[in-house]
Amino acid sequence: MKIVTWNINGIRTFKNGIKKSLDSFDADIICVQETKVNRVATYCKDTGTPFLAEEGLTGLLTSHGEAIGCYGDQAAFSSEELLALDNEGRAVITQHHFIGIDRPEKLTVINVYCPRADPDKPERKQYKLQFYRLLQCRAEAILSTGSHVIILGDVNTSHRPIDHCDPDEVDNFEDNPGRKWLNQFLFGTAENGNAEDEFADISLKPASGGKFVDSFRHFHPNRSNAFTCWSTLTSARQTNYGTRIDYIFSNRSLVETAFIGVDIMPEVEGSDHCPVWAQLSCTLLPSPKYPPLCTRHMPEFTGRQQKLSRFLVKVSEKQNISKDSEESLPGSQDAGEIRENLNPLVQGENVAKKRPTDREAETTARKAKRSKKTKTESKPKGSLLAFFKPKQTPVNISPKQAECSEHGRGTESSGCQITKPGLTDETDFSATYHSGVQKETHLSLVTGAKIENQNEVEEESMPVDKSKDCKKWPSSGFWKSVLHGPPQPPLCKSHNEPCVLRTVKKAGPNLGRQFFVCARPQGHASNPEARCNFFAWVEKGK
Repeated sequence: MKIVTWNINGIRTFKNGIKKSLDSFDADIICVQETKVNRVATYCKDTGTPFLAEEGLTGLLTSHGEAIGCYGDQAAFSSEELLALDNEGRAVITQHHFIGIDRPEKLTVINVYCPRADPDKPERKQYKLQFYRLLQCRAEAILSTGSHVIILGDVNTSHRPIDHCDPDEVDNFEDNPGRKWLNQFLFGTAENGNAEDEFADISLKPASGGKFVDSFRHFHPNRSNAFTCWSTLTSARQTNYGTRIDYIFSNRSLVETAFIGVDIMPEVEGSDHCPVWAQLSCTLLPSPKYPPLCTRHMPEFTGRQQKLSRFLVKVSEKQNISKDSEESLPGSQDAGEIRENLNPLVQGENVAKKRPTDREAETTARKAKRSKKTKTESKPKGSLLAFFKPKQTPVNISPKQAECSEHGRGTESSGCQITKPGLTDETDFSATYHSGVQKETHLSLVTGAKIENQNEVEEESMPVDKSKDCKKWPSSGFWKSVLHGPPQPPLCKSHNEPCVLRTVKKAGPNLGRQFFVCARPQGHASNPEARCNFFAWVEKGK
């Protein structure tokens, strides 16, 4: 049997479809977290169909009679706390059967996505610790019934300094409440101490009260830089500057008798986490039926999806009549009235024509006249591209028309007519000629001679009244001050490379401010290929 856990950071991030990604693992059970669809999810092959399944750790979300049960002592939690702990869809439990040494045995898989402790929200720190305690209470209760237990998923806490890229940069690393909980939850881990040789033989360490084993450290006690999560914002995966917060925990007897190997898969991309797998020697026994929690039984997945064409079927007039007549409301039209309104001359019925009055006849004639006028005016006047062509400013005029313009007389009063080639009489010239004065474009005075160059046009153009002040366009400096782009990035001092621009998203006095940092990925200070400590605020107005 092979089991995999992976925080996928959104089920919609799979470019080639989730099925193809899941098939690539060739696993019997795949547990995913942070699906961003209200629940974590556990995928099982048909050969490993669970016998029982349950959502949550408290039992409050169970509404069927085939729950796993075994909730332990929950007296330390109030009813409101229990409901809140299961209200975020952070746990799914499945129970399987497998062939043991001499008899079938039970295996309970608890897929969890533990909360993150937000430094700015103290209530979330308490919520995280309560979730840890509830998880331990439920797991130990199930273990006490004789079932083996595997707890896997995103625990959101790196256990030991060896599981962190830079533990020295973390204040009070060993005093973190989450790490203290892991110390007493896991078997064979010391209360204090951070030497890597602690994990030289974890199976021989004296029990510290914990009933579960970190299976990865059981097989790789001294492996460093074995991380499962990296910051995507700082591209820290390129320098392997991360943490190990994704685990496969199991009870000690199962690890010692059935686990063959455990490892991480940092080569698998698509999320800020990487998968973790475990191989077991046992063989799962499939259930003859699916548990009620299976998605095929959920209301949102039941039934067949209807096609859009189902809502666009053309209904005949006859069907409309019969339907409306059957479902007619009091005071509405009866079937006979509906048929009369649809077709006044129904076959088989003697319906007399009503003679229109003089007023109705006049109205009908007016409508017919308006309709005829609309049809004549709706003729196309040209393609759409014609509206985007530049207007032709040079206009050929006769010497007589030029004389009229020179004397300032209007073209209508003087009998002069200005024509423009390619335009009809209906063209409005008001957009081209403003009071006979042009700013840069003038009427060309052509006397039958062909214009050879622009100089001739300027010499023969109409005089412009320069006494009038023309409004100047804004200077280029004005537009640069208004439409300035992002500031030019400075060069970082260590690598002499252009920096990247960042914006503060965290609430506080610097919210929205921009700053420059080194463009290289985040890494350890001893790594010359990693980001240097260059930092510079962007000055206001730049």
